[in-house]
Amino acid sequence: MSTTTPPIAPEGGSAPLVELLDLKTWFPVRRGVFAKTIGYVRAVDGVSLAIVRGETLGLVGESGCGKTTLGRTILMLDPPHSGLIRFDGSDINRLSRLEKRQLRQRMQIIFQDPLSSLNPRMNILDIVTEGLREFGLVTDSREADATRLLREVGLDADALYRYPHEFSGGQRQRINVARAISLRPDFIVCDEAVSALDVSVQAQVINLMIDLREKYGLAYLFISHDLSVVSNIAGRVAVMYLGRVVEEGPTDSIIRDPLHPYTRALIRAVPVPGVRREKAPPLKGETPSPLAPPPGCRFHPRCPEAMDVCRRVDPGRTRWAGHRVWCHLYGAGETPAA
Repeated sequence: MSTTTPPIAPEGGSAPLVELLDLKTWFPVRRGVFAKTIGYVRAVDGVSLAIVRGETLGLVGESGCGKTTLGRTILMLDPPHSGLIRFDGSDINRLSRLEKRQLRQRMQIIFQDPLSSLNPRMNILDIVTEGLREFGLVTDSREADATRLLREVGLDADALYRYPHEFSGGQRQRINVARAISLRPDFIVCDEAVSALDVSVQAQVINLMIDLREKYGLAYLFISHDLSVVSNIAGRVAVMYLGRVVEEGPTDSIIRDPLHPYTRALIRAVPVPGVRREKAPPLKGETPSPLAPPPGCRFHPRCPEAMDVCRRVDPGRTRWAGHRVWCHLYGAGETPAA
């Protein structure tokens, strides 16, 4: 894989809000009395991506592929091993502690579990205004600010003095959304933000997030294992496998005409009501360990189309039919869009 290749931003010429270049997040494995480092778990291992203002980039893949770690690294919750993270043109790693603190106003996260991500000892007033108090952004009163935020996410003011356990899962996730937008960020990581909700509630929360994106020009990194959910909110999608992106392109095109064998397998796994699909065999084997990823293409041990070169050589990025794909089936280097 050509990890030094710069990320390709979406068409349109806009400067990226978030830009990743050869980003790696490795976690040391230590053993023995002296906690000697014997290796690294390569959770994210050479990812280059770009996200512009007002855009939603979907990030999909199996559990354990590194999606959440990538989002946490962008937000400075997990330290990168190497690589570059730029936010609005600034290299995050070069910022002072004060500058990083100020930057946190512009970057927020919505977690997967609506209940465990809310402090059970705090009422909703305290939860949604905690950031406002921390950064000195309370306007007339905390009650007025909290009421405004709750109304933006479809909740009434009578929720202010209640506690998280008194709400349904969908209502709790709306409270998480209210907290995330309280500081008027530019970028939000949505880490499986609707996967714990019922299908009908998922649609409501996704529509809410779309409305907020259009109202405030938000950029989202929408992390999910479900391509059918991502297709409802993301204009572009990146498919991740074992710490690396294997395909990237417009969402509709990725779903209609996937190129990488792994992407095809993910598409086949999505049930479509009323549609009979050709029965295809499931992927063979288990996902290799990120502690010792296989040589060459990381997908080759499970790929039904693996060739000898796949076992020996890391595939570089190829542009094919409007997608960016890392696969030897499509040659090497940048090729014109079909």
